[in-house]
Amino acid sequence: MGYFSRLFAAARSALCAHAIRYRAPWTLVLIVAALLMIGYWLLVSPPLRYPTGDLIVIARGDSAVQVADELAQERVVRSAVAFKYLLRLTGVSAHIHPGSYRLTKPENAFTIASRIGAGAFGIPPTRLTFAEGETVRDMAAKISTAFPTITESDFITAAGPYEGYLFPDTYLFPPDATADSIVQAMRDNFEAKITPLMPAISASGHTLSDIIIMASLIEKEARTSDSRRMVSGILWNRIKDGMPLQVDAVFGYIFHRSTYAPSFADLSVASPYNTYLHTGLPPGPIDNPGLDSITAAIEPAQTDDLYYLTGKDGRMHYARTYAEQLANQRLYLR
Repeated sequence: MGYFSRLFAAARSALCAHAIRYRAPWTLVLIVAALLMIGYWLLVSPPLRYPTGDLIVIARGDSAVQVADELAQERVVRSAVAFKYLLRLTGVSAHIHPGSYRLTKPENAFTIASRIGAGAFGIPPTRLTFAEGETVRDMAAKISTAFPTITESDFITAAGPYEGYLFPDTYLFPPDATADSIVQAMRDNFEAKITPLMPAISASGHTLSDIIIMASLIEKEARTSDSRRMVSGILWNRIKDGMPLQVDAVFGYIFHRSTYAPSFADLSVASPYNTYLHTGLPPGPIDNPGLDSITAAIEPAQTDDLYYLTGKDGRMHYARTYAEQLANQRLYLR
């Protein structure tokens, strides 16, 4: 055998020995890599039927176990058990942000956990408009529709004590808004709007509470600035003369109805809000009035009239005496 043949044989022998020596470690590396890939696919990667485009709601107070189970059922994560441990290992289980999450594209379990921990909802603030004269119950219906994590009863409980003091306006609420945070935003807006009016309220001789109660009645009884000031003047006159206000709108509040044409039976209902049975203002506002009605309550029209009605012609008609009121009824209600 020549020199080069012996050299080639020696090299081949050395390579074979090297391959045998390192075959086991490389095999182990490949096995580990394969297991990691399989583990990622089974536990971390997005499920095949990922609910792209859906909204997923995490309820307030849900535990890591509940969140993991719910997301697994909705096919947002592959394994409830693995995701539960992921939430705990990353510390997210102690900082779960409730609310609605929009799933715009498939995301792995680590990304989902990160979003839940940061409150990255993927949706813009919710825009809600509350009209002048809406009650807490009216508002609760809108809020529970916009925020699945807030029930109507939750909002009524939080907002009920502030009827009249939740300023009607357009608001932008974050996806993780709570009943308390919504009430606080509306209360803050009320304070901002009412603060410039406080000197005029003091000069009127009435308390803020009386002004807001009166404004809530005016809001339901009149539709224009002029008619609101006239109704305000008439109602303040009736209070001054010791007459019952006889405002029909209170019956909508008493019976939780959107319409308030009272029956004869309604007129005798035993309620402190019944302005046919009791003189003076009701014990609280019957809705949340707007700025125009509040201003009308502060600055009523100067009038001697004691009666008013809205005719079938859509206009308001006023009277100084009951006889004149009866004449207006014959003229404009029949």
